[in-house]
Amino acid sequence: MGNHRKQKLKDLGTDALAEALLELAHRDEAAHHLVERLMTTTKETLKRAKSKLSGLKRSRKFIPWRESSKFAQELEALLQDIKAGVNDSRTGAEMVASFFETDHGTLAQCDDSSGHVGDVYRFTAKDLFVEYAARCENKDWLGELVLNLNRKDDYGVRDTLIDCARDYLPEPHIRIMIARLKELADTETEEYQKRRWLLRIESLARQIKDAPLFEKTRLATWGKPSTAACVDIARVYLESGDAETALSWLDLVPVDETFQAHERDLLLLQIYDLLGNREKQAEVAWRIFRRLRCGDSLHALLTVIGQDKKERVITDEIQAILSEKSLTLSNATFLLEIGRLDEGEMYLLDRTDQLNGDFYGTLLPLAEMFETKERALTSSILYRALLNSILRRAQSKAYPHGVRYLKKLDKLAQSIVDWRNFQDHDNYSKHLREKHGRKTSFWSRYR
Repeated sequence: MGNHRKQKLKDLGTDALAEALLELAHRDEAAHHLVERLMTTTKETLKRAKSKLSGLKRSRKFIPWRESSKFAQELEALLQDIKAGVNDSRTGAEMVASFFETDHGTLAQCDDSSGHVGDVYRFTAKDLFVEYAARCENKDWLGELVLNLNRKDDYGVRDTLIDCARDYLPEPHIRIMIARLKELADTETEEYQKRRWLLRIESLARQIKDAPLFEKTRLATWGKPSTAACVDIARVYLESGDAETALSWLDLVPVDETFQAHERDLLLLQIYDLLGNREKQAEVAWRIFRRLRCGDSLHALLTVIGQDKKERVITDEIQAILSEKSLTLSNATFLLEIGRLDEGEMYLLDRTDQLNGDFYGTLLPLAEMFETKERALTSSILYRALLNSILRRAQSKAYPHGVRYLKKLDKLAQSIVDWRNFQDHDNYSKHLREKHGRKTSFWSRYR
């Protein structure tokens, strides 16, 4: 076994194993045959991958939604074949680029409502491309490969390679790509395509932290800056280390503007921290906390104003929450987060007329939490709201959940002695049957 064969094995992606086997091959005939088989198997893997890529590009077979997950797994396996069969960085980058070119034969012919197939391109294929591209020495060729690939991106997956350019291209080559993209944008007559090129310039400008270029490109794309544009431009200036300019862009947004208010405040929190303006930082931290009281926003507030103020803040906020007439489920969740179970129970039971079981994403965790804490009455009231919502909407696909809630109510009722001013379980069940007795599908499941 000479140097030529050793290099050939390495090029096929078997560096570590080749070193050990070649050493043995000099002394052992079995090892010699193993190396031969290994080379043959790797060649077959690579040949299979190339054949599959060609087939996918020509494919016109429709993939229904129920088969999309399996199809995504097949695409993942194809990428694994490429990874196993190719070690040369340039060849690997070319083959993964070729994989992206199959989008017309895959995404165009697939019901990808679940996103499984698209994710193979956006994540697995992107990561493999970066792995090869980072080792590729010819960066000029690499930049052209990515640029040419993006000349046609009908399915919105090829631009993922531009969004991660900083992982495999040095800044001078990114600036060359920006210049090429600008040429394409300047000569483009179709408005939609022109904006596509400009959006890619924005992505690259942000990656190299060129905030003035990002600003100029965003304004060229959309003209007069909107709230979203002001926030995006401010974010890039902040990432570039220019907090003052970032603040000036956020100051352009009206104070009473609610769109992206939370995103603006998070940026302001960082900006005032960098500028050393503790008073303004505290003002923003309070605003974030009051907009959504939760454990995270409380922690952020205390980080600014001091941990020693924790008890005072909690006491005042509990008083403020209990004094509010309207029900806000996030406030109830907050009370439980900070361990104030009694106050959380009081808050909900005093506002049961405002409970809406349609908000099951928040209501169900509350019901389960009170059930865990053995607060059967409060848990029952919440489960009733969930059950009432399901039966009111008469959605049979949700009936299994409704049946589960009713059986929980049956069980919880056994431990409730004082129903206060609420209807007891027997009367509630009787009323439920009178109102929804014709929903035979539900009651048959319950029985």
